[in-house]
Amino acid sequence: MTSSSVRRATRQRRDALVSLVEHGVDAVATLSAEVGVSPSTVRRDLAWLAREGRIARTYGGALARERFHERSFTESERLHQAAKKRIAEVAVDLVPDAATVFLDAGTTCLALARLLATRGPRTVFTRGLEAAALLAKAPDVEVVLLGGRVQPLSHGLVGPLAALALDRLAVDVAFLGADAVDPARGIGEPTHDETAVKERAAAVAARVVLLADSSKLSAAPVPAWLPIDPSWTLVTDPGADEEALSAFASYGVRVLSPEGGS
Repeated sequence: MTSSSVRRATRQRRDALVSLVEHGVDAVATLSAEVGVSPSTVRRDLAWLAREGRIARTYGGALARERFHERSFTESERLHQAAKKRIAEVAVDLVPDAATVFLDAGTTCLALARLLATRGPRTVFTRGLEAAALLAKAPDVEVVLLGGRVQPLSHGLVGPLAALALDRLAVDVAFLGADAVDPARGIGEPTHDETAVKERAAAVAARVVLLADSSKLSAAPVPAWLPIDPSWTLVTDPGADEEALSAFASYGVRVLSPEGGS
């Protein structure tokens, strides 16, 4: 059997294990019999799948992880409005006078856009349709909407055109949103296209600021992750768990909230 055949067989076996676990088969012995390999091989596969976030290990078996549900922009905008507003109030003070800014898509970044509209002059590059429409009405803000494919739920632009535009920019500060944030795994998003465009934006920024309300400070079962650089700043709300904030600080990330920072 060739190495590519071995990899394909391993991938198929692990996919089969995930399917079995999702249907309630959780004992190693039963899983072993179902996929036709030894219990020790099943244990190694389960350990690998757990590291990848596809299952959760239990004593003697595994559990299916809760599936990630991506909310629409309209649904997200109704949630945690007060927290997002307070995050934006902290974040806007991180923007230098007459700065060039990258603004991510998402509802927390839209809350920041409302404040940036009153703090001109500014140049704002954004991949968020709602942020661009709002900022276009501000007399002292030059707004540039990146090209790309529109994500149907988040209304964020992704793909080669967005990446090409970002590669030709240099910004003073990039504000990034996220569906989940974990100090070990980084920024979690529904697609790799989303993490790729955020990575490009971070690469062209002198400073990167991550905006995330306290409900997002966990390793949710999202499919794609972008590691956090220790030079970044996290702005969250006062409801964030102290243990979670300490974990970010231990990675070197500066944490700010409306009640202070570290």
